[in-house]
Amino acid sequence: MNIKIGTAPVSWGVLMKDTPNVPPYGQVLDEIKAAAYTGTELGPYGYLPFDLPKLRDELASRGLTLLSAFTLVNLLDPQALPEVYQEALTTAKVLSALGCQQIVLSDSLFVVENRARRAGRIRPEDSLTGGQWDQFSANTDAFAHVCWEEYGLKTVIHPHVGGYLETAFELDAVLERTDPTRVGLCFDMAHVAYGGGDPVAVLDKWRDRVWYMHIKECDTRVRQAVIAREGNYFDGVKAGVFPALGQGTIDWQGIKRILEEMNYQGWGIVEQDILPGMSVDPLASAKANRQFLHKELGW
Repeated sequence: MNIKIGTAPVSWGVLMKDTPNVPPYGQVLDEIKAAAYTGTELGPYGYLPFDLPKLRDELASRGLTLLSAFTLVNLLDPQALPEVYQEALTTAKVLSALGCQQIVLSDSLFVVENRARRAGRIRPEDSLTGGQWDQFSANTDAFAHVCWEEYGLKTVIHPHVGGYLETAFELDAVLERTDPTRVGLCFDMAHVAYGGGDPVAVLDKWRDRVWYMHIKECDTRVRQAVIAREGNYFDGVKAGVFPALGQGTIDWQGIKRILEEMNYQGWGIVEQDILPGMSVDPLASAKANRQFLHKELGW
């Protein structure tokens, strides 16, 4: 196994392109380097410069490799928000120009009111029909086809609370219907856990499709408390459902065992969601998370 460790601007509170009061990207890149990471994702659309010479210089001056980007597409109806779809393709072009291998694809988040309200407690009746899954998966394949044919990127779908890729059965529905040579899984153990799934079981089942990882902690005790009071995703984040690595309930040794059996070769991106106003020092957190992986897992 050869796992390389990077991180992303989300760990500095840069969640969405309209998130207010985010730190300047130069500071974030400096701190990523200071925390001993060797790679980063782009962050939200437009956060890092899309001027390619400038982007190359910013990364090279800090010894950082660009790895991928988290992109959003309404996978049930991509043309419902055509500008968002175009942003995803523009992102793919930038990733390709910088030598990346994958693009991370998420369904639109918090668009369907019921899905946003029932975060972490999705039932089959809250999900899609078989025909809708066929369309959702066909749209995923179409996006993946463009990314491969035009940009040489494979697509990895990302489980995320608040969209239609939240639960283990929803991941199954898409992975079973999509091209296994072009569509893989960005294994995010924390979002699988928040969605009610068993991260070790999901990793084991889809080990041949796991080409990229987001490394993130989840505390299912906090999750249960948030669900009990019918809180939403952001209530969970504020309550600490995504703590520092090793401070939650993720079975890290179980995940490590399967990754070793897989002989995983690729990147793992450390994430710790930080909302504006939370009393978390991003640099200290990034350093502690990196040390946890080194000391506890040998990564």
